[in-house]
Amino acid sequence: MSEKETRLYSDSEIESLIDEISAAALEAIDQAAGEAAKAAILSVLEREAEALREAEKWRIQADINALAVKQAKRSGVKNTIIAALIGILGGFAVGFAVSK
Repeated sequence: MSEKETRLYSDSEIESLIDEISAAALEAIDQAAGEAAKAAILSVLEREAEALREAEKWRIQADINALAVKQAKRSGVKNTIIAALIGILGGFAVGFAVSK
């Protein structure tokens, strides 16, 4: 067949070509859908991981704050006891000095 001649296809050949192209298109669509689903799942997992990291950060901060409050309470009780002892001893000292 020369370049200028046109090949005529039979109806069955055309149907066969259409079926092959349709099958290839459906396969490509399925593959693209699978890739899109993977991307969506990975995106959800990424957001979930970020939320977990943020929650862990807040939990650690809460633990640090709780520890600081506990230490502050201990220091406050300790300082109160020391102040009370100083007050009592000071009162004894003043009372002893005045009674002489």
